[in-house]
Amino acid sequence: MDANRRDFLKKLGLAAASYSFLTSVPGLTLSSAEASGLAETGAALAKKPFFQISLAQWSLHKTLSAGKLDNLDFPLKAKNEFGISIVEYVSPFFKKQEKDSNYLKELKKRTDDNGITNHLIMVDGEGNLGDMDAAKRMQAVENHYKWIDAAKYLGCKTIRVNAAGRGTMEEVQKAAIEGLSKLSEYGQKNKINVIVENHGGYSSNGAWLAGVMKGVNNKYCGTLPDFGNFRISQTETYDRYKGVQELLPYAKGISAKSHDFDASGNETGTDYQRMFKMIKAAGWKGIVGIEYEGSRLGEEEGIRATKALLDRIQQEMA
Repeated sequence: MDANRRDFLKKLGLAAASYSFLTSVPGLTLSSAEASGLAETGAALAKKPFFQISLAQWSLHKTLSAGKLDNLDFPLKAKNEFGISIVEYVSPFFKKQEKDSNYLKELKKRTDDNGITNHLIMVDGEGNLGDMDAAKRMQAVENHYKWIDAAKYLGCKTIRVNAAGRGTMEEVQKAAIEGLSKLSEYGQKNKINVIVENHGGYSSNGAWLAGVMKGVNNKYCGTLPDFGNFRISQTETYDRYKGVQELLPYAKGISAKSHDFDASGNETGTDYQRMFKMIKAAGWKGIVGIEYEGSRLGEEEGIRATKALLDRIQQEMA
């Protein structure tokens, strides 16, 4: 088979992803080898998983905090040691170099040169976007601008923020809507998503956070449902399945939190099959980040166990 014909059939296969379609093309006669190859192409495309896997840097926070791994080296470690080519950063590990153009240039070069996708930056410690004090709230908004700038430079699509504040549920919700609305305007100008994780306090109440999203009403503002962060207080925990379901309509990412695994490789605190059946049924597609936080397994072992579970789910639900 000559190169032109091979290229033509490849393009047809990618477009149709179906042997039955190809056999109906007028004037196209396939050899047995061509038919077999195209059938395999169609089958592979038909089984493409509805989510991709990324690695959240927090999974290695102990290693990073101990100085055994540098932020610049994290992406290549994700790819070489875990086979993951999409990465999520955590702001403190930039060590206040997020505005250093040379630093960002070096990080981008390393990822570009190695075919690694910078997906998002999780931003912490920049003030409360739901602060009751208008001046403090605005300062928190402005503190996040530099992270949107850094995300844009690195090629990320998203920053993850927190919707925290002190006051009644209604008061903080109103303040969070105002803070996120302002920040999302800046995100929209730069085509960077601003997403909120259920991360303790009111934000771990799925209905409350969904209400914030409705109030902001900006396509560049969304959620990052985390399987494990539904503790509202020391005495109150929100149902994780209900919470994820409520946040899915606004989700621009999923955080696959994991702590421990049984002998069959299933996460012991979250029914991943139940979660992903629900996520798929909602029609959601996107990137799912591994965020291992366990203590029984080491960080690297925990990451591998989580990836193995997600790989299995991809195959089961393809």
